[in-house]
Amino acid sequence: MSDGMRRISADVCVVGGGPAGLMLGLLLARAGVPVAVLEKHPDFLRDFRGDTVHPSTIRLLDRLGLAEGFLDLPHRKVGQLRLTIAGRTYQMVDFTRLPGPYRYLAFLPQWDFLDFLADEAANYPHFTLLRSTEVVDVIRDGDAVRGVRAQGPDGPVEVSAALTVGCDGRDSAVRRVLRMTPREFGAPMDVLWFRLPRRPGDGDGLMMRAGAGRLMLTIDRGDYWQIAYVIPKGGYDQVVARGLAAFRASVSELAETLADRVGQLDDWEQVKMLTVQLNRLERWHVPGALLIGDAAHAMSPIGGVGVNLAIQDAVATARLLAEPLRAGRLTEGDLERVRRRRRLPTVGTQLVQRVMQRGVLDVLTSGEQTAPLAIRLVGRLPVLQGLPARLIGLGIRPEYEAPAPAPLLDPSA
Repeated sequence: MSDGMRRISADVCVVGGGPAGLMLGLLLARAGVPVAVLEKHPDFLRDFRGDTVHPSTIRLLDRLGLAEGFLDLPHRKVGQLRLTIAGRTYQMVDFTRLPGPYRYLAFLPQWDFLDFLADEAANYPHFTLLRSTEVVDVIRDGDAVRGVRAQGPDGPVEVSAALTVGCDGRDSAVRRVLRMTPREFGAPMDVLWFRLPRRPGDGDGLMMRAGAGRLMLTIDRGDYWQIAYVIPKGGYDQVVARGLAAFRASVSELAETLADRVGQLDDWEQVKMLTVQLNRLERWHVPGALLIGDAAHAMSPIGGVGVNLAIQDAVATARLLAEPLRAGRLTEGDLERVRRRRRLPTVGTQLVQRVMQRGVLDVLTSGEQTAPLAIRLVGRLPVLQGLPARLIGLGIRPEYEAPAPAPLLDPSA
C-alpha cells in the first residue's frame, strides 16, 4: 500500500531556487552530477529582490557560453554611480574603467534571470526542479544528513541525497533545522523600496542623493525608477507615523525631478521594507550538508553584491565537489574546502560593508549638508573612481572556473 510519499533520489539536493541554487544546479547537472533543486514558490515572481548583475557574473556567463542569451534579456546597463549632495553632483564609481568587454552593471528583474538559469539547466538530463516544494526537515542517518523531507503541491516529498546544499537565503530553513547560528555584525539601517515612473528628461543611470539625515538611491529601470530610501535601523514605525505626505516631501527634497510624481505614492503597501542584516556562519557544513550564499552569510545591500557573491559560492562549490560526488567519495574535508575558498571574499566584503555602513550612519545622524573631503577628492580624480568599480564589479577572488561539462546524454539510454 502506498503511503502517499513521493520519493526522489539524487546525488545533490539543493534547497532554494535563487541565484546560488539554480547556478549550482546548472553547473552540477552540466558536469554530470544528478541534482534536484527545491523551490518553495510556484514561480520566481518576487519584487524588490537583488537584481544587480555585476561584470564578474557576466564574465562567468560568458565562459559558460551563456552571456549572449543573458544579454538578450531586457536589462539596463549602468556604467557610473554618481552622488548628489548639497546641490552638487560627484561621480564616485566608474565601471567603464574596468578591463574587458563587460564594463557595466546590468539591472534586470531577478525572476527573468532565474527563469533563464532554470531554462538552461533544464537542457541537462541530470537536472530536476521541484516548484512549490517547501523543506520541513532533513533526513538523518546518525549524525549525517542524507536529504530532506518537504511538502509539495501534491503532498509530502522525500529527496534522498549524498549532499544537501542550503541555498535558501538569510532565513534558511536548512540552517534552522540544523541549528546553525550565524555571527551577527549588526546594521545601522534598513531600506524602504518603492517605484516611481521615469520620464525621458530625468537622465539615467545610478544616482545616490544625500541630505541632512537622509540618503536615497535611484536606479534606472527603463520606464521606472527603483528607489531605495535608507532609514535608521528600527525607524520604520516613525516614518509611517509621520505620514505619507511627509515621506513624499522628503523624497521630493532629495530628488526635485521626482516632485511631480511622488503623489502616486498613495498607500504604504507600495513601500516595501528590507530589514538589513549582516552576518555569517563560522562553520558552513555538517556531515552531508553545506550552506552557501545568504544562508551562510547575509550581506548588506551596499554595493549590490549579494547575488554575485552567492553565484561565486555556487561556482566554487560545483568546481570543488563535482569530482568527489561523481566518484562517490565526498568527505567533510571537501565541504570545508568550499568554506576556506570563499572565506576571504566573504570576510573582506563584509568588512568593507561595515565601514561603509558607518558612513551611512554618519549621513543619517548628521546635520551636515556639505560633501566630505574624500568624496570631493574622488569626484575630481577619475583614476580613483576605478578602485571601487573593481571592488564592487569584480570583487575579491571572483570565481570563473566551472567544472568541465559532461556529454549530453539521453536520460532513457
